[in-house]
Amino acid sequence: MKVVKVDTKKHFKEFVHFPWKIYSKNSPWVPPLISSIINILSGDKNPFWWHAKRQLFLAYNDSNNVIGRIMAIIDYNYISFQKNKCGFFGFFECFDDSAAARALFSVAENWLKEQGMYKMMGPMNPSTNDECGFLMEGFEISPSLMMSYTPQYYLRLAEQSGLRKVKELYAYDMDVADDSRVPRLEKAVAIAKRKLPTLKVETIRENASFEKYLKAIISVYNRAWEKNWGFVPWSDEEFVEIASKLKMFMDPDMVIMATVADVPIGVLISLPDYNQVLKKLDGKLLPFGILKFLHYRKKIDSLRLMIMGVLEEYRRKGIEAAMYEKGLKNAIKNGYKHCELSWVLDDNIMTQRTVEMMNGKVYKKYAVYSN
Repeated sequence: MKVVKVDTKKHFKEFVHFPWKIYSKNSPWVPPLISSIINILSGDKNPFWWHAKRQLFLAYNDSNNVIGRIMAIIDYNYISFQKNKCGFFGFFECFDDSAAARALFSVAENWLKEQGMYKMMGPMNPSTNDECGFLMEGFEISPSLMMSYTPQYYLRLAEQSGLRKVKELYAYDMDVADDSRVPRLEKAVAIAKRKLPTLKVETIRENASFEKYLKAIISVYNRAWEKNWGFVPWSDEEFVEIASKLKMFMDPDMVIMATVADVPIGVLISLPDYNQVLKKLDGKLLPFGILKFLHYRKKIDSLRLMIMGVLEEYRRKGIEAAMYEKGLKNAIKNGYKHCELSWVLDDNIMTQRTVEMMNGKVYKKYAVYSN
């Protein structure tokens, strides 16, 4: 067995396509669009790499077949914000081969040390603002949009390689069709509006242009999450790039903003779970994938609530309830049946209680590892 740096077009292609060797067609895994993965990994197409660097590695067996891959990542914005010289590993995929896994984790750790990093943490694909963690629970269920799926044996490979779990991330499932929560939310909203008479909760459809919403969302996001574990601010360029890609997936009724005196103070963003469509495409839009995309997008019946936050000074004032009320009513109106709320930190008790009050139940867990 050998591990090599990815430094040719052939290596890069093998890196991108390797997951298709790990997961069978019957697996709950959802193949990503190949074009999307190439954009994420390419330094000239993804603004994340403007403040980060990486090295890709492939493991080969004696027959010169790829048996594993890993990426070592340094996010200088993370290091600056967290004041922590910790590098990441990401995009890890490997056959159930402990020697190959140890070699891959080791080569990533050594590369990071050579760059001055004291620790390694992951998987981050490629940052804490993207897909994170190895799946711990919920292996029989396909992942929601922009959430990872990994085999159960990855947990063992990581631990056999000397890594230890440092954080758990929870994904909640919520029944949308149950409208029994609406009266309770309406009471909470009425109280909030008496305390904050200028409170408004509106959607993209009802209010501003997409571009105006973007500026407000990134402002709230970077302030509301700044004290969270692992948080790193999105740059304007990153957020615009991500939002422009997701714009075609958005349901304008499910992008919600709370304002007080017309100042943005909270956001709630749920996206239709397009993984239900991507599952049918096998990573390709051309030549027939677009027809499948247009057909299956009409059948999406689930959401992923991926961003929900309120500025610290406005928490515990009913703002969360006001956004949930708006979101729940719109989700029921638009015919959604389920919503995944993810991810929630294992020590974020306030958010856990809020989700549980909305009848959300933990149905998946993810693990982040460190050396």
